[in-house]
Order: sequence, then structure tokens, then C-alpha cells
Amino acid sequence: MAKSTVRLPTMSRDPSGNDTSRPAGVVVPHDSLSREALRRVIEEFVSREGTEYGADDTSLEDKVSSVQRQLRQGDAVVVFDPTSGSTGIVPRARIPNSDRRS
Repeated sequence: MAKSTVRLPTMSRDPSGNDTSRPAGVVVPHDSLSREALRRVIEEFVSREGTEYGADDTSLEDKVSSVQRQLRQGDAVVVFDPTSGSTGIVPRARIPNSDRRS
């Protein structure tokens, strides 16, 4: 599958509400990553500060399984930001003109 460059919706604002981000990235098909690389990306994502799973404690394995399922179902995608060198996972709905085929 081909990678596609996308402009992602605003992800951060300063205290005055001004847009402070310049989000852009490359959607990376999750199945193009090795199993180990994808697991590391998912583990890093679910362990970020601010990632909420409700009042109940959720195990790392359950969090990883949930994200894997969302990626397989096409509800989430892996995005690489070449400017920062960071990788993230975002809901597909946040990617303009996106469909479930990529």
C-alpha cells in the first residue's frame, strides 16, 4: 500500500486558544510494520501521559489489544511526522478525506 501525506486536524492550542500546531504526517499502513515495531509504537502510544482509560485500571496488554483491534478494523491509523520524527496513532475520522482502504 502506498503512503499518503495528510494534514491532520489541529491537535494543540495555547492558553488563549490559538492554534500552535502544524500537524502533517504520513499515514503508514500498520500491516507494513513488523510485528515488533508495531507493538513498540502501540505500547508507546498507550503509555503516554494523558491517555485515558477511565477510572478502572486497564492492563498494558488490554490497551495494546484494543488499539490493535482498532487498527485492524480501520478505525485508527498509524501516522509518522517526518518533521519531529514521531509516530502516533489517530482515529481515522480525524484524517480528512480518509476511507478504510488505506
